[in-house]
Amino acid sequence: MFSSTLDNSRGNSAAAGQVVTPTRFVWPYGGRRVYLSGSFTRWTEHVPMSPIEGCATVFQVICNLTPGYHQYKFFVDGEWRHDEHQPFVTANGGVVNTIFITGPDMVATGFNSSNMDVDDFSQRAADPSQESIPRMSGGDLEMSRHRISALLSNRTAYELLPESGKVIALDVNLPVKQAFHILYEQGIPLAPLWDFGKGQFVGVLGPLDFILILRELGTHGSNLTEEELETHTIAAWKEGKAHISRQYDGIGRQYPRPLVQVGPYDNLKDVALKILQNKVAAVPVIYSSLQDGSYPQLLHLASLSGILKCICRYFRHSSSSLPILQQPICSIPLGSWVHRIGESSSKPLATLRPNASLGSALSLLVQAQVSSIPVVDDNDSLIDIYSRSDITALAKDKAYAQIHLDDMTVHQALQLGQDASPPYGSLNGQRCQMCLRSDSLGKVMERLANPGVRRLVIVEAGSKRVEGIISLSDVFRFLLGL
Repeated sequence: MFSSTLDNSRGNSAAAGQVVTPTRFVWPYGGRRVYLSGSFTRWTEHVPMSPIEGCATVFQVICNLTPGYHQYKFFVDGEWRHDEHQPFVTANGGVVNTIFITGPDMVATGFNSSNMDVDDFSQRAADPSQESIPRMSGGDLEMSRHRISALLSNRTAYELLPESGKVIALDVNLPVKQAFHILYEQGIPLAPLWDFGKGQFVGVLGPLDFILILRELGTHGSNLTEEELETHTIAAWKEGKAHISRQYDGIGRQYPRPLVQVGPYDNLKDVALKILQNKVAAVPVIYSSLQDGSYPQLLHLASLSGILKCICRYFRHSSSSLPILQQPICSIPLGSWVHRIGESSSKPLATLRPNASLGSALSLLVQAQVSSIPVVDDNDSLIDIYSRSDITALAKDKAYAQIHLDDMTVHQALQLGQDASPPYGSLNGQRCQMCLRSDSLGKVMERLANPGVRRLVIVEAGSKRVEGIISLSDVFRFLLGL
């Protein structure tokens, strides 16, 4: 809820007919009583600021400011304070924050964006290329993250369970080859593993397992032959995985790792954190009425997509309560982007050409620890995308036994799955889900909340030149401040 605005009668000396800009001031650092004062009040009035609903540590107020240069300061619990994260100068009254509001015939010079929103975006950055990009204040970001965290902390995994559906589990004594075919035929990317001897779920079989198996088959001196794949069980594969994993991915994690699982009454924030911290696509929701956990029941596979759908559904009709939803994704530290000259990128984007070998594509997926890679033409325009889950297409007609990874191209591998039912990760028959850099975070979240959609490729309008990629995990790491 916004505090009352500061009008002309309260110190904003706007001449009749002069343009004023509604400007939101935010104090995100807590306090019991917070006031705003500045040159626009002639430093004689203290304008009370109100805590934001649902986030008692963030205070805000809207003031109508005339074009020009303004100074301001906060009066918090009887003490004058300034925001060190916003532009400030040393003046006669000490250190004060500054803001420059442009008018119809004015250009902002020498002032950076500050911790406030301007309703009609009259406040511009000095860089003309950024003029159309609204700035997100620290207060807006903190408030939005607080509200999302509060929502997830009060919702449980039980709410992710569908009214009807099926969850497929595999016996660890099943041959790997048969498991390969089951995932392909059922159109699912992974399945929990059940050990009848132990009477419990012991792991998950997913695309990465099949990628490592196929790479092992193609390696000289492999202990696994194509004939042995017919009888080689999942349990036997898991036992030998430690050596292969250390050899290929360099992580050196200890196997077997304990099963990452959640209970139906675990809150959604903890579920999301487990998925992110363990770098898995989904976690089994398992329930047992006995204290020792015996006779467990597999209820669901919880994914970030389901949790994101919960967030979107809750805030769909009150998006104004989450200011970050209106932000264009290009203004947010989110996802992986194509490196540009003069820019630093902590998460560079990898791409593939359609004539690249399938072996090199699988190596890149494993080494870069990503779930998918855009396939582009010579102009870097998007053609398709190759994902880990696409590996199950090689189960069709036992293609995996007839090809060599370095002889098959990415294009040929993708062609194998075209005659099958729509693959996991497609929406309305479309494999490549795209967005523009100007799309809002809210729009991107709505699309990612669709079942099976795990990432969006950011493309340039018209040319479809790839500019970046945003995954579900990217969005959650940003929303949760990780």
